[in-house]
Amino acid sequence: MTKLPLSLSVLSGVVLLSACGGTAFNKYDASLPRHSLPAEQAAAPSPVAGKMQAIAGAGVRTQANTPLASAEPGRENYSKLEELSVKAVSAEPVSTFSIDVDTASYTNVRRFLQAGQLPPKDAVRVEEMINYFPYNYPHQAGSRPFAVYTEIAPAPWGVDKHLIRIGIKAQDIKAALLPAANLVFLVDVSGSMNEPNKLPLLQASLKLLVDQLKAGDHVSLVTYASGTKVVLEPSADKNQIKRAIDQLVAGGGTAGAAGIQLAYQMARQGFIKGGINRILLATDGDFNVGVTSIDALKEMVEKEREAGVSLSTLGFGMGNYNDALMEQVADIGNGNYHYIDNLNEGQKVLVDEMSSTLATVAKDVKIQVEFNPEQVKEYRLIGYENRQLKREDFNNDKVDAGDIGAGHTVTALYEVTFAGKAGYLEPLRYEAKPAKKTTQSDELGFLRLRYKAPDGKNSQLIEIPLQRRDVLNSFNQASNEFRFATAVAGFGQLLRNGRYISDFNYAKVAAIAGNARGDDTFGYRGEFLQLVKLAKSLTPAAAESGRD
Repeated sequence: MTKLPLSLSVLSGVVLLSACGGTAFNKYDASLPRHSLPAEQAAAPSPVAGKMQAIAGAGVRTQANTPLASAEPGRENYSKLEELSVKAVSAEPVSTFSIDVDTASYTNVRRFLQAGQLPPKDAVRVEEMINYFPYNYPHQAGSRPFAVYTEIAPAPWGVDKHLIRIGIKAQDIKAALLPAANLVFLVDVSGSMNEPNKLPLLQASLKLLVDQLKAGDHVSLVTYASGTKVVLEPSADKNQIKRAIDQLVAGGGTAGAAGIQLAYQMARQGFIKGGINRILLATDGDFNVGVTSIDALKEMVEKEREAGVSLSTLGFGMGNYNDALMEQVADIGNGNYHYIDNLNEGQKVLVDEMSSTLATVAKDVKIQVEFNPEQVKEYRLIGYENRQLKREDFNNDKVDAGDIGAGHTVTALYEVTFAGKAGYLEPLRYEAKPAKKTTQSDELGFLRLRYKAPDGKNSQLIEIPLQRRDVLNSFNQASNEFRFATAVAGFGQLLRNGRYISDFNYAKVAAIAGNARGDDTFGYRGEFLQLVKLAKSLTPAAAESGRD
């Protein structure tokens, strides 16, 4: 295992709670065009779907500009994702993407499975499934805010396939040591929130966070429905904050953009220099706003994040759940996106993982891997479909990317086929042969990361070679963290009917995850095993047996 320790500062930010990231030097002298996702029309015309198409037309999309799809006609909306294809290293040796610490997809998938239904495939974002779990990547003391770990082993699927795991562990900050916080709770109290798993769950979750406030912290409360209202000016009185939350009642329309604008005003009013400034917007995402308002919202969020106020989203409810918009708003606002389906999840996000939810230790984190054609024939990145970046974006500090919170772990997996082995792609008849071997012939590739300090303007570069000598002989030799992340990645691909794991199935997922469960302090991995069983029972027998 290769590991590299990566000064710590904290970015001010806004949290959105809702119901519902110059040309790079090419070491091996090759170029990579941007990977484009096919444009497809949003499914199922309906009032909600039509509204989301209008939003997409206004330019508020994911980084990959993916269109919107509806899981249930007129009801739930998801960005349309196309699984990343296999790339030939000889033609496209460089892969660039933004990190992603969102976890909403996992809990949303859990909601579907526990309700006895397989999730729509566009609700499954594999990287969010993987990154839902904390991993035991020990942070190494050093001047950088995070450490990087790599591990390479054979894949448990396919023939002659290997996996390269890139793991990031951010420096943790105990809640008691966090900078003073200026939080704005922005709560959707429109009629659509009048359900037990929406406003009441939201209120209970927010009160869990209020209990964690310390001296110097304060909270404002803003609501929106047909209109907007400041329910509570900045207050440090926990009982007063809780009473204000308890008094919320749902009813009326959904003037979301106006609510966010008012929340930013409150964030500026209570702004703490050098502290955490974050808005928490609670909604099911059903914004009744026009195209002009969405454009103005995007510009406003981009401006405010540069002024030190970031925005995150937390999703609640089902039925009219707008996953696509929630993810996009959080991305624009330099925040993260979680879906809360029960009070235990509220505890996880707002209490157990409060430091990573609120405090940013590194922003605009980008990853780039250049593969050596002498060693690697083909590769594919698993997940991160809507986090793809152009090759030249890596060195361009004006290009926004994902942020890492205190204590966050981030994992990415590449599947690779080594040179000389049969891959997915038919060999080219006229493929040019390498002229000569390079001096880096033992390198599988070269890993680069760029990041900025939370209040920084210029990025810093990290470089790590990926060595052939570090490849493990068997999958079972890999660490528990590697094997468990692989099991989750396989699970996500199965739920999406992935094209590249035809000999893999839910039984194999369960076997790997069960043997790699490790120290499951909070029971997350044990719950995952239950979800795998549910998915298997909900999958038609013919489809599951076809993967044996």
